[in-house]
Amino acid sequence: MPIRFKSLLITCTLAAAGLAHAQEEPVLNLYSARHYATDEALYTGFTKLTGIKINRVDSDDAGIMARLKAEGASSPADVILLVDAARFYRGEVDGLFQPVHSKLLEDVIPANLRAKPAADGGTAWFGLSTRARVIVYNKARVKPEDVDTYEKLADPRNKDKVCIRSGSHPYNLSLFGAVMEHMGEERTQAWLKGIVDNMARWPKGGDTDQIKAVATGECEIAVTNSYYLARIMRSDKSDDKNIMQKVGVVFPNQNSWGTHLNIAGGGVARHAKHKENAIKFLEYLASPEAQNYFANANNEWPAAKNVEFDNPALKAMTGGKPFKSETIPIGAVGANQVKVQQMLDRVGFR
Repeated sequence: MPIRFKSLLITCTLAAAGLAHAQEEPVLNLYSARHYATDEALYTGFTKLTGIKINRVDSDDAGIMARLKAEGASSPADVILLVDAARFYRGEVDGLFQPVHSKLLEDVIPANLRAKPAADGGTAWFGLSTRARVIVYNKARVKPEDVDTYEKLADPRNKDKVCIRSGSHPYNLSLFGAVMEHMGEERTQAWLKGIVDNMARWPKGGDTDQIKAVATGECEIAVTNSYYLARIMRSDKSDDKNIMQKVGVVFPNQNSWGTHLNIAGGGVARHAKHKENAIKFLEYLASPEAQNYFANANNEWPAAKNVEFDNPALKAMTGGKPFKSETIPIGAVGANQVKVQQMLDRVGFR
């Protein structure tokens, strides 16, 4: 073989080998509705541990789901991270996930915080962190025993005292869907009407705005996700310290069904091209190290069983003691939300 052709053959062979190496570089395409800057350390940690590079698309839950539907079978997504029970239920119904088998995930994530098993025994999605839907109150004007259940938000004693964000926001839809699971349709609609009657002003703003409204006296009672309150508790700002001097917190229904939990979590995308990497990533997020990070960096409770964490705000919020949380399946909460939205329309809950 002439030298120039032999040289060319070697060059082509090396180039092909380099291309194959580039194509085989382990990657994971992540579609994430988690908008927390603190999660960057989790993604970096996974890459350092496994060598798998993460390519990420960020949006809110609705944006992620719309994109997946538009892309269909051509979607590059491997893992989907969402932050609300209703979205997981809708994503499962719409076929956006594929059931997977992972003994690790099934062992550490409680059954009520993950999808029901599919026909083949696989699981479509897993909760990876939780947040409680708590009640905050003005300590100078309200007694904690007047707001120690969700039902009391509708009690006439709390007339003109309640602040809350839009009833159609996913956080509230999930809470209301859980209440419907506990109380049934008729009682839940009456309860929602009672909340409307007790509002100090029409719903507006986010959860942090509700907490601030209680502190300033715009209202006396509000509903919030626990991690919003924890952020204020951990703040060094004088305004936030002043808020915490005026606001108390209750974990509702400790003597009945327990406080409502919502989830953030993930599943493997239906058309995932890197399924093995996707399962590794979910298992990594369920590890004690990652679960601790959810708690300490983003003020969320671990979803995995028997995980110790050291977040001073979460511990102070509960007096250092465990609280009773509801155990109804998260999927059932999502399934109730169409009926809940209809109730909201009927009772004039904006």
